[in-house]
Amino acid sequence: MRELTYIARHTVEWREAPDPRIESDRQAIVAPVAATSCDVDSAILAGHATRRQPHREHGIEPPFALGHECVARVVETGDAVTTVSPGDLVVVPWSINCGTCADCRAGLTAHCTSVPHMAMYGAPIGGSWGGLFSDLVRVPWADAMLVPLPAGLDPVAMASASDNWSLSWRLVAPHLRNKPGARVLVVARGSIGLYVCDIARALGASDVLYVDPDPEHRKLAEGYGARTAETLEPVRHGFDLAVEATGRVDQLALAVGSLAPEGMCESAGNHFRPGELPLLDMYLTGVTLRIARDNVRAHIPDALDLARSGQVNPARVVSHVLDWEHLPDALPEKHLKPVFVRGDA
Repeated sequence: MRELTYIARHTVEWREAPDPRIESDRQAIVAPVAATSCDVDSAILAGHATRRQPHREHGIEPPFALGHECVARVVETGDAVTTVSPGDLVVVPWSINCGTCADCRAGLTAHCTSVPHMAMYGAPIGGSWGGLFSDLVRVPWADAMLVPLPAGLDPVAMASASDNWSLSWRLVAPHLRNKPGARVLVVARGSIGLYVCDIARALGASDVLYVDPDPEHRKLAEGYGARTAETLEPVRHGFDLAVEATGRVDQLALAVGSLAPEGMCESAGNHFRPGELPLLDMYLTGVTLRIARDNVRAHIPDALDLARSGQVNPARVVSHVLDWEHLPDALPEKHLKPVFVRGDA
C-alpha cells in the first residue's frame, strides 16, 4: 500500500509500506474514503512541529506518515469485533485508545494508558501508528475506537469528525448547555473556528464574534450568523466564552482579556512557540483557561448527532473536494479544508 509521507517543509510524497494485517481479534483494517487536513497539519507542513525550539527538547523527526481525519470503509475485522463489519463507513478518531483502561473509561481517550503517551495517527508520537492519508490503516481496538457514520451523513462533509468537527462541538456545546445564551468570542485561523461559529449559533449563543484576518473565512462565519472582525480589540467583560484556535499566544492573551468575570477560554491552538499571558488580569477577573488535546472519541457520537439534526452545515467549511491521487501536490497548498476522496465516497 501507499502512505502519504512528510519529508521536509512543504514536501510530501507517496511511499510504499507493507499492507497492515490483523494482529489480534479486536483489530480492524480500514480504507479511508474521505480524508482531510486538520488545522495543525498546516503547522506540520510549514515545519513548526519538526523544528527544534528552546522550550522543546526535540521536534518530530521526518519522514513520517501524515493524516488524522477521515471517514473510512471497514475492510476486515478480527473475530472479537462486534460493533462494525466489513463495508461499514466509520469515523476513525485521531488518538489511539483501548476503551478499557481507567483513563478511557473516564472519557480521557487521548490519555490511554495501554499505549505510549500521545499515541496518535499522523505523527510518530507514542509509537508508529501510520497516518490516515494512507490506502489502508490498522485500528488496534476497533470496538473502542471506530464510530459508525450515521445513515444520511455525507462522508465528505464529515471527514473532519475524527478531530476538528468533534473538537469544535466540545469547545462550545457543553458551555452553552451550562450557560444558555452565552456570548461567544472566536479567534481563529482555520476550520475549527468556523465550525464553532456554526455550532454556537445552532445551540443558542446570544452573540458570536469571529476574528480572523482572512476575508473569505469571515464571509463564511457571517453565513453562520456571526459578527466578524479582522483583528480583535479587547472588550472588557465582553464574552462568557472565548475559543482561541490560532496557535499564537498574543491572540490567546487578547481572548482571555475579553472575558467576563468567571468566563471560560478554550484554547485549541497548537502553541509551538512560547509567549506570555496576562496572568494577573486573569486572576483578577477569575477566568478559567483550558489548553488541551481533545479526548475526541468520547464525544464523536454527540457531534455526529448534531450534524444529523440539520441544525448545522459543516459541509460549507469544505473548501475543495479533490481526488485521492492529488494528495502529494495539493496538500501543501493553502486550502481552508480540502477533502480528498476515493472510491464511492
